[in-house]
Amino acid sequence: MWRRRRIFDDFFRELEEVDRLFDRMFESMRSWQGVNLEEPLYWGFSVRVGPSGVPEIQTFGNVETSPTLRAGVREPYVETMVDEKNGELVVTAEIPGVTKEDIKINATESSVEIEAERDDRKYHKVVALDAEVDPSSAKARYNNGVLEIKFKLKAPPKKGVNVKVE
Repeated sequence: MWRRRRIFDDFFRELEEVDRLFDRMFESMRSWQGVNLEEPLYWGFSVRVGPSGVPEIQTFGNVETSPTLRAGVREPYVETMVDEKNGELVVTAEIPGVTKEDIKINATESSVEIEAERDDRKYHKVVALDAEVDPSSAKARYNNGVLEIKFKLKAPPKKGVNVKVE
């Protein structure tokens, strides 16, 4: 009987040590990359095939993955699409929890910067555009957490040339 109690005592001591290890680990993570562990953490990625046929990987979230991301700021999921038929480039960003008055957009011919802030929600993303656009032609709409920005293309996108394989 004495022998069994000792085995369980050792087992529970080990469990207590694991518990202390987890406490130390979570305490050290509180200062990890300036991330506040009181807010939810999320990170994701999107893979799409670009016009050249090469896969493009884009990340988003509020875990610091780039030097431009600030602590407490979320990087929204953003998708760009060239609409050759209408001569437009469309940028779509998911930024829920803000109003259209909270959104600031700064556009150039080759990029667009999206910022939004309301209470505990902060978003920031600089998006490199797939084609040159006329920034003065930009029109933005915000509905149900989705921001859509349309730009007129400066010139139609260049079409590829078929190459004969010998």
